[in-house]
Amino acid sequence: MPLSTSTLERTALSSYLASVVFIPVWQLGLSPNPGYSPGFSLLMLLPLLLPLPGMLKGRPYTHAWSGFIACLYLLSSLTQLWVADSHRLWPLIATLLLLTWLIASSFFARSRGRELGLGLKKKNTGQ
Repeated sequence: MPLSTSTLERTALSSYLASVVFIPVWQLGLSPNPGYSPGFSLLMLLPLLLPLPGMLKGRPYTHAWSGFIACLYLLSSLTQLWVADSHRLWPLIATLLLLTWLIASSFFARSRGRELGLGLKKKNTGQ
């Protein structure tokens, strides 16, 4: 049985908000990068906040493009997971949160878009 649109939306929003809280705590507190200044680290976290208004309003278009932002942070967490000698728990948690956000948002955007009759128009090939 497929998940309902509301379940997908709640899952996407909760994993997004958990990422917004966890990633700064991880990057600035639990495992700060000694090569970056705190100001630069904060600047790197700003893209996480870009989809916030649309995610809170449940806009399918925002859920769809927020996946690109999730992918940026997912690459970073997977890199940290790969190169970490110890403390692999923090990047693992971030990876799971980001994957959940990415997958749930993608499925929510698809499901809600279908409910609203939105979608990509098929190109007329003239045949």
